[in-house]
Amino acid sequence: MAANPTIVLLPAWGVGHFMPMIEAGKRMLQCSSSGALSLTVLLMPAPTAQAASDIAAHVRREEEEAGAVDIRFLRLPPVQLPTDHTGVEEWISRIVQLHVPHIGAAVSALACPVAALVLDIFFTPALDVSRHLAVPAYVYFTSGAAMLALLLRSPSLQDEVDGEFEGAVDVPGLPPVPPSFLPETLLDKRSPTYTWFLYTGRRYMEANGIIVNTAAELEPGILAAIAEGRCTIGVRAPTVYPIGPAISLRSPPAEQPHECVRWLDSQPRSSVLFLCFGSKGMLPPSQVHEIARGLERSGHRFLWVLRGLPVDTTTGARDPTDAKLAELLPEGFLEKTKGRGLVWPTRAPQKEVLAHAAVGGFVTHCGWNSILESLWFGVPMLPWPLAADQHLNAFVLVHGMGVAVPLEMDRERGNYVEAAELERAVRSLMGGREEGVKAREKAMEMMRACRNAVEQSGSSHASLQRLSEELVGGAVLPKRGSTTYTTSAQPDHVSPHV
Repeated sequence: MAANPTIVLLPAWGVGHFMPMIEAGKRMLQCSSSGALSLTVLLMPAPTAQAASDIAAHVRREEEEAGAVDIRFLRLPPVQLPTDHTGVEEWISRIVQLHVPHIGAAVSALACPVAALVLDIFFTPALDVSRHLAVPAYVYFTSGAAMLALLLRSPSLQDEVDGEFEGAVDVPGLPPVPPSFLPETLLDKRSPTYTWFLYTGRRYMEANGIIVNTAAELEPGILAAIAEGRCTIGVRAPTVYPIGPAISLRSPPAEQPHECVRWLDSQPRSSVLFLCFGSKGMLPPSQVHEIARGLERSGHRFLWVLRGLPVDTTTGARDPTDAKLAELLPEGFLEKTKGRGLVWPTRAPQKEVLAHAAVGGFVTHCGWNSILESLWFGVPMLPWPLAADQHLNAFVLVHGMGVAVPLEMDRERGNYVEAAELERAVRSLMGGREEGVKAREKAMEMMRACRNAVEQSGSSHASLQRLSEELVGGAVLPKRGSTTYTTSAQPDHVSPHV
């Protein structure tokens, strides 16, 4: 390996985390002096066959297209996955704990200086490696600044709120947030997963910096609140670097356009509502029927990516299957909507669809990558959050950015939306009503902001330059010696499992 300092990336195995982190790493290299930095990516074995296949395909593309980018991939040995967990935050954190010796061995074996160890959002146990080897550590935050503010705020919220959240929650930089828009993890304080959430927020304070996949223009009030210490009660948080949108716009080579794109080619401009619930998004049959009725009654054109329920429902798996449309959809639905609607039963090229001139709205699960892609192409949204950070993201879209028409749902019934409510929201967004017109105008405004931010004179480019200069200046050779790692204090009632 070259003697140039390297940025060590430790991404999660989900494509929604892996790909944005690789993209951000490549942009760090582009903003540094020519050839000043390289990338080393540590690959933890993915827990499912689908995730392993997705990551392997992406790594192959990166290796084939590396060109002038100095990037290499190192594979870590497998560990025994925990089974006695209460939620995904605990599950991920404990897997990373088990990998700490492997991460340390890989970093300490590098022959070049290390500019930084960059960790995924819930990989804070790996901060023990950076402390032990005396190398700088940064968190790469794959969600938006609002979720970061909530994570940083969560330890003090624990002290301020006795019992469950009943009234609106103060997240600096945002209007008061009703509990119904908080992540599920924060709603059950008795769960060990809740304690792991607080643990993550506390450990962020140990990082040298936090790299966020947002732009200063998208969430200015929230970023200001973090910088001013309002989320950490007067204690200065690590420097935040908003470097987004870090989304890869290149598509895998194809001999001809995807069938969904070809269908869109025949539709009028801005006339199609696109429905897609992410790589893990799936809905029960009763909800599928409600969507079908709502779309049919709305009278608007639609492209609906409908996935089937998973075969494997264990944590980390839950990969949707290809939908059997005849079994899932109401009888006669496809015939009644023929010509104005297309139901696609497997994966679809989301970026290519959102980029198409025929698409005028997006029903989204509010994953942050999907939000950034929608904003990049100026497409207003109907937010339908399902899990994780998505409810807070939905709140930001409506009450922070103003780029979405709200969609009322029953969270107690698994985020259930009635057909009449979907019909109302679709007509509002796609039918030229005032609420939809305002969301469309704001989406176009945010599109310009996103694109300007990553230009050479833009805010995200400037943030990347500051970060790259800091990384080059702070590069050090990892300490050699002991391979025994002292872990930071774990959540009180959860054993370290190391």
